[in-house]
Amino acid sequence: MTDPLALDRQVCFAVVAASRSLVAVYKPILEPLGLTHPQYLVMLALWESSPLRVKDLGERLLLDPATLSPLLKRLEKQGLLTRARDSSDERSLALALTPAGTALRQRAEQVPGQVIERLGLSISELEGIRDSATALLFASRATPPSTTSP
Repeated sequence: MTDPLALDRQVCFAVVAASRSLVAVYKPILEPLGLTHPQYLVMLALWESSPLRVKDLGERLLLDPATLSPLLKRLEKQGLLTRARDSSDERSLALALTPAGTALRQRAEQVPGQVIERLGLSISELEGIRDSATALLFASRATPPSTTSP
């Protein structure tokens, strides 16, 4: 009988270890762009849709404001985005790409190909992994918090 508590049988371990390893693959690819992996994710979202409210960005990236704020400040300091009060809602901060932030997209277009090359997996394999990880993400977010009995 297989031990249900064996480390190599745990989904949580495999996902966390794979995530750390994958971020390590991105690191040397993103360094020439002046981006960390979390900053890259912010830029990806803004390249899709700019301007964007901070609240909406946080929802897209599944990041809370306390985590997102320092990332945005650093990207603003690098001249890649601006943060300003949303004209339609003074309580919200709107993010917009600067010309430098928009221009960085062209260089970043090389990132996916370099990641694929370094991983040595086919695009269809990577798409399958992405789809499975996305399904796991949705399943884990749909799970109600467990309740403990007294």
